[in-house]
Amino acid sequence: MTSRDRFLKTFRGEIPDRVPVTLFIVDQGHFITQIYPDIDPFDIDEIQYKIIEFSKEIGADVFLRMLYNVYDTTHVLYGGLDISQQTENWEVKTTEYQRGDTTVYHSVIRTPDGDLEQEYSVNEMRKGTLMYACTVDPIKDEKTLDIVSKYEPPMPADFPEKAKKAIGKMKQKVGEDGIVGVWAPYGPFNNASLVMDLSELYELFYTDLEFYEKLMKWSTTRFRDYTKAIAAAEPDVMHIGGNVPGGFLGRKNYDTYILPYEKQHVEVCQETGAFGMYHNCGEIMNLVESYVDLGITSVEPFSPPPLGDGDLTKAKELVNGRYVILGGVDQVNVLQGGTLDQVEEVTRKTVEAGKPGGKFILQSADFLEYGTPIENLEKFVKTGIKYGGY
Repeated sequence: MTSRDRFLKTFRGEIPDRVPVTLFIVDQGHFITQIYPDIDPFDIDEIQYKIIEFSKEIGADVFLRMLYNVYDTTHVLYGGLDISQQTENWEVKTTEYQRGDTTVYHSVIRTPDGDLEQEYSVNEMRKGTLMYACTVDPIKDEKTLDIVSKYEPPMPADFPEKAKKAIGKMKQKVGEDGIVGVWAPYGPFNNASLVMDLSELYELFYTDLEFYEKLMKWSTTRFRDYTKAIAAAEPDVMHIGGNVPGGFLGRKNYDTYILPYEKQHVEVCQETGAFGMYHNCGEIMNLVESYVDLGITSVEPFSPPPLGDGDLTKAKELVNGRYVILGGVDQVNVLQGGTLDQVEEVTRKTVEAGKPGGKFILQSADFLEYGTPIENLEKFVKTGIKYGGY
């Protein structure tokens, strides 16, 4: 059975020859700069090729996750407003300056109804590893939300064709060795957190429900054209960030104030046949059953303590086959910092917890860290294959 068949059978709820065994490698910086220290961090094609190559070399089922090389601008996934386009009603003036090792882009956006202001920061935390964030949020209140929703430019007309070309190229490169996923625009609550103060957002459904509902309706539809364009490009998987509304909010709050909007986004992501994958890398166990109501194909990564509160055995019991589970060997304390014996033991136990009944994919809990021993990854893959047979 090819790796591609193995993944697809798993996502469809069928039993493959064995559990798919894969690695979460982000396509810029971090682990990739460890194994290819001289690679150009902006040559994303080459980086993605190297991820495919490395995964095959150590015997893993290839699961390429495209974070870069799909979007022309970073605001869709990293926050802030679209400062890459201008219209007669959206005039952008951006000033660049340095704050220590961080490059800051301060933008003032003039519209007929008032000005907006934001700061967007880029930090090179290590050679080749760049961190992006909106560090001064543009939405302060209902008035600024109204301005953004009225005047922010729509998706560029050439985006669908560019996305189709980028995704198609990587699907051809991966072939039967695995599958290709693309990070879709995040879930609506995650998206809202990228343009307004997070502490305010967490309490907004209690302090100002009318404003909160208005914000979430806008956040749900803001990137819908991007989402539809990516789905039309036919990736195998659409990754959906849902970590900001974590289990610490409680199931009642999630089900009441967050789930209805997330569900709408999931439906759009999956409407052309791609498998949706909801990502919550923090506290998750309170929401395991809530995710059933999302209608999502799969959920990841059930990060074990101390990274999260994932309990794979309990999760399998609660989910009862209603979605695929990806989990969840600790990439920091085990894969990066553990001994070979520890890697083997934890990997074996993870497979034994996740394998029964199928609908399970073994992977590192989150993206591989810089400084992860290759021999640990080889042991992870070999152990997963050894114990993963059906």
